[in-house]
Amino acid sequence: MSDPLSQVFAALADPTRRDLVARLTDGDATVGQLAAPYRVSVQAISKHLKVLEQAGLVSRCAQVHRSPVHLEAEVFDLMTKWIERYRQRAEARYQRLDAVLAEMDDDEAGHRPAREETA
Repeated sequence: MSDPLSQVFAALADPTRRDLVARLTDGDATVGQLAAPYRVSVQAISKHLKVLEQAGLVSRCAQVHRSPVHLEAEVFDLMTKWIERYRQRAEARYQRLDAVLAEMDDDEAGHRPAREETA
C-alpha cells in the first residue's frame, strides 16, 4: 500500500492499535508503559507500534533506549479532510431527500379529503 491514507486506515483497523493511539492522545509513553495493560509481550506491542510508525501515526527516536512513543497528530488532518469531504456529500444528499419528502408531504396534504369529526 503506497497511498498514505490507506496505510493509516489499515493501521487503525486493528482494535489494539486504535487503543494505543487513543492512549497516546494523553501524552508520550514508552513501549513498556504502553504494553503494561495488555496480556501480550512488549515485542507484540512493538510490532503494533511498527505498523503505526509505518503509517506515520507515531514516531520514536531509535537512538535512545526506552524512547517515548509520540503521536503524530498531523496525520489525523489527512483523515479528517477525507472524511469531511464525504460527510459533506452525504449531507447534501440528505438535504435533497428532505426537500423531496417535504414536497411529497405538501402534495399529499393538498389531495387529502377533509376529516369528518365523530362524536
